[in-house]
Amino acid sequence: MGTPAESKRRVAFVLIDGLGDVSIPKFGCKTPLQAANVPNLDAIASAGVNGLMDPVEVGLGCGSDTSHLSLWGYDPRVYYRGRGAFESMGAGLAMSPGDIAFKSNFATLDEKTGIVTSRRADRHFEEEGPILCGALDRMKLPSFPEYEVRVRYATEHRCGVVVKGPRLTGNISGTDPLKDNRLLLEAKALDDTDEARHTAAVVNELSREISRILVSHPLNAKRLAEGKNIANIILLRGCGIRIEVPPFQKKHDLWPCMVAPTKIIAGLGLSLDINILEAPSATGDYRTLLTSKATAIVKALSAPLQTCPNVFVPGEDEHKPGRSDGYDLGFLHIKAIDDAGHDKATVFKAKGLEAVDQAIGQLAKLM
Repeated sequence: MGTPAESKRRVAFVLIDGLGDVSIPKFGCKTPLQAANVPNLDAIASAGVNGLMDPVEVGLGCGSDTSHLSLWGYDPRVYYRGRGAFESMGAGLAMSPGDIAFKSNFATLDEKTGIVTSRRADRHFEEEGPILCGALDRMKLPSFPEYEVRVRYATEHRCGVVVKGPRLTGNISGTDPLKDNRLLLEAKALDDTDEARHTAAVVNELSREISRILVSHPLNAKRLAEGKNIANIILLRGCGIRIEVPPFQKKHDLWPCMVAPTKIIAGLGLSLDINILEAPSATGDYRTLLTSKATAIVKALSAPLQTCPNVFVPGEDEHKPGRSDGYDLGFLHIKAIDDAGHDKATVFKAKGLEAVDQAIGQLAKLM
């Protein structure tokens, strides 16, 4: 048995979000994964251990937030405080104790009926999203002038929203009806406290003011003229606070890093003090450059032999150097496959899996 330094291994942990599926008739009743040509994944599977896993407990359906917390060794029953903080921190908004945050969508609201006709104004919102977020950032709430509102674009139709001020709690419901063609909801207190009722009142005024600003924005007039969905509301869901947890390195005795352009995963990592690596052209959607992600992970795990990629710092304009001695664990999150599943783009999902397989092959070769 060697010394600890000799026995420690450096690990690349790749998570292909949305990998599973049901059989598809056009694929001869195979799943997209079965239909895809994935020789590298096949080789890894044939040489490894395979099975199904319940991230938290048997029969419990989990979202990305609670599933990843559990995968990284943190019981969500103990540490979970809502997903809004993860999305907002990942988008670059720094959070302090007492702040609340939301995982948010730009959406389309029928102002006459109050019905959300589309929960996603447009999945391709990379140009308009930052502009509209800029118009909303540091907006004022007429009835609550003491509160600061920060808004930052995330990816696709998503953004992070943070509210800073006194007497706020994460124990409220959101405004998202969760399905198209349903009424926009009002935030409500989830417990019988003055703080929860007060927070709900603040959030409901926030929702109204967001809509007022977006309705009159010239970008929406332009989209309307072009026959596109307008983005005249932001759906606020998953109200949460920043969690307080033992850092990943101290809990597992491993120096961790990750490549995760998807903001909620990046925010989760930041909450655990995991360094978020820069990877050029890694976007967290269909256009992402998977080979760039693989290269960033390899450089991080092989440092100091190679230059370690810079890491992202929320709330700051500049980035800082990565760990000069390299990292012990590199987590690579791939989101595009999950997007294809949500969009029911089965053929694209199979083709996307083949691109993932090539990146996995590159990762294995470089390591």
